[in-house]
Amino acid sequence: MAKTSEILLQYLEQRKKRGDRFIRFSSVADFSKITPNLSSMKKENSEKTHHEHLSENDKKKKLEHLKNIALVCQKCPHLVRSRTQVVFGIGNIDAQLMLVGEAPGADEDRLGEPFVGRAGQLLNKMLEAMDLSRDEVYISNVLKCRPDMPPGAPGNRKPTIEEMNTCLPYLKEQIELIQPKAIIALGATAVTGLLGVEAPIGKLRGHWLQFQDIPVMPTYHPAYLLRNQSNTEKRKVWEDLLMVMEKMEMPISEKQRNYFLNANR
Repeated sequence: MAKTSEILLQYLEQRKKRGDRFIRFSSVADFSKITPNLSSMKKENSEKTHHEHLSENDKKKKLEHLKNIALVCQKCPHLVRSRTQVVFGIGNIDAQLMLVGEAPGADEDRLGEPFVGRAGQLLNKMLEAMDLSRDEVYISNVLKCRPDMPPGAPGNRKPTIEEMNTCLPYLKEQIELIQPKAIIALGATAVTGLLGVEAPIGKLRGHWLQFQDIPVMPTYHPAYLLRNQSNTEKRKVWEDLLMVMEKMEMPISEKQRNYFLNANR
């Protein structure tokens, strides 16, 4: 009995760290499925611990190897046909903060770098307000290819759950290698792709979630602020970013705390 209790407690603790709040067991058969799941989680934790002890040179080599695999990925034939290139990720491989979006857009597909369009320019300003730059953080997407669009159709579409699940192992490996202190998930689709949580971003933002042992702060995608430029909406995002700064024990000035509280900023 002690062994069974220990397995159950470990399993529930791991599920809690992944952000699960409710787990339903309808039969003994359900409970019997725990042991293989727990073994898989232990393997993930073991790999994570190994990554934590990598030298900077080894980490760089592993990320470059992962990138080379991703660049020639053929797992989604429809995206392979439509993409210009795979958009892997960019930034500091020792970053304490990682930002995760949903997928590349047209500009990113053309240039091969995440967040380089208008939303990316706004993201840069958000980072500057935190006293950070793109060179100090790591930026990536759940899906590494631009979602395909009908010929001549404008704009971008959201990636599907299936597309994100197929590509998620690349992002997981990036996170496990970089080991950031915190992750900002930009938009509800990014939260769904990373954590499997489906809810409006307005309800998710301002509340810490977790990917493995890493705190995740959901907030609005910069594209949302391009469409909704009131100080009220900007303040919501800024409050999320302040929570991230506090979690990372970054210095925060009084001026920063008061951003977007009035018409001046």
